Amino acid sequence: MTDIYVKKRQSQKGCLRVAGLLAILLVLGLLWIIASKQAARKREELAAPMPDEQELIEQAAGVDTAEPAPAANEVRETVSAAPSGTGNSRDLLAQGAQLYKDGNFEEARVKFFEALKAARNDNERAAIKKVLGKLHTEMIFTPRRMEEKVDYTLQRGDSLDALAKRFKTNKELIAKSNGVKGSLIREGDRFRILNGTFRIVVDRSDNELEVFLNDRFFKLYKVGTGQYEKTPLGEFEITGRTAQPVWWRPDGKRVPYGDPENLLGTHWLSLNIRGYGLHGTWEPDTIGKHASAGCVRLLNEDIEELYTIIPIGTPVIIKE
Repeated sequence: MTDIYVKKRQSQKGCLRVAGLLAILLVLGLLWIIASKQAARKREELAAPMPDEQELIEQAAGVDTAEPAPAANEVRETVSAAPSGTGNSRDLLAQGAQLYKDGNFEEARVKFFEALKAARNDNERAAIKKVLGKLHTEMIFTPRRMEEKVDYTLQRGDSLDALAKRFKTNKELIAKSNGVKGSLIREGDRFRILNGTFRIVVDRSDNELEVFLNDRFFKLYKVGTGQYEKTPLGEFEITGRTAQPVWWRPDGKRVPYGDPENLLGTHWLSLNIRGYGLHGTWEPDTIGKHASAGCVRLLNEDIEELYTIIPIGTPVIIKE
């Protein structure tokens, strides 16, 4: 009888051990399933394109650039009233887009740079750079405040050429950003003049040209580069700027601007390597391709922007 009792107790203990082991395995299984689902959601989130990218860009495109920049206290009040967010690049981009739409360009720029730093994949970075590049274009070509600009009151004897030399920029940019028609400027007028340093990086493999201002991202352009890797790699600099350029054929024939045979588009920025430079094109379908004889070609409207903002002496790095 005692043997039967002992065997029963041992049997009960064995069942309890099995039940406990099964419970542990069940819990571990549930934890593994939860962890797998969370990891899958994380992978999907990182791979997904920026949500509402086009809506944010359209919001940015609708900003009235003629509207005067708000006072500093108004900017601070707007930022303090904005959603706090969590540091997520999407939240930061959304906050920046709203500030942009409201005309608070300087604070929008801060949010976009924060979003760019927080971006977790190429899709997010591309969306943010597109909006940030548009913002920069609107800031630099208008009298709006910008960290890299200085306020200047015109003095007797000032000229656009003299100001461009003093501030190491282009007279075309000074005129355009301050609404000057022609070359006539008046003593006592107040200008906002860019006082920063540009740098250009061309990625030959991706056919992209990235512009930096004071070593921070400014704008990204799609370009065309040379067939069979003819675009040279290395460090160069801009040595000349020409509007409506003449093209010299390899056989020495002069092809004037406007001639259908002229390949250089509307503007030319020469490099310190004979025969090479950045230029426009009448063949927009070649942008993004390895299609040139070695130069870096852009859409005509893009090379016009670069011609206006990029001064002689700007470093150009061409990399693989």
